[in-house]
Amino acid sequence: MSDSKAKAEGRLTTRTVAMPADTNPAGDIFGGWVVSQMDIAAGICAGQRAQSRVVTVALDGMSFIRPVKVGDILGVYTRVESVGRTSMNIHVEAWVRRGRIGHREKVTEGMFKFVAIDESGKSTPIPNEEDLPDYVNHGFEEF
Repeated sequence: MSDSKAKAEGRLTTRTVAMPADTNPAGDIFGGWVVSQMDIAAGICAGQRAQSRVVTVALDGMSFIRPVKVGDILGVYTRVESVGRTSMNIHVEAWVRRGRIGHREKVTEGMFKFVAIDESGKSTPIPNEEDLPDYVNHGFEEF
């Protein structure tokens, strides 16, 4: 079943092509590769929101919905779900465009938790939303 009319939640943060070197023994793209792509995108989103270095501290509620195939374009969408004093939850969805031109399908989603850290690796407060640069809230036009 195609999700071509469904809408991803969040903003497109990364996009890449699934390659043969990323397959598991069954010939599908290895789930760990997909999770790493999601973690990269979530880290971009979290780092922009924190305006500092961030580290992944947890992955909750991961759901693999459909396999990723060689040649699929994997697009990863992110959205800041919640922000605490030094940590935040980033909702991540991964969608594919089958065979680079085919149907669009949601393949996985999860919640990634990050902590903002300073230069010495200690947790640091996340700035208030009103103190963020425009590109964080309005798009990637200037990154």
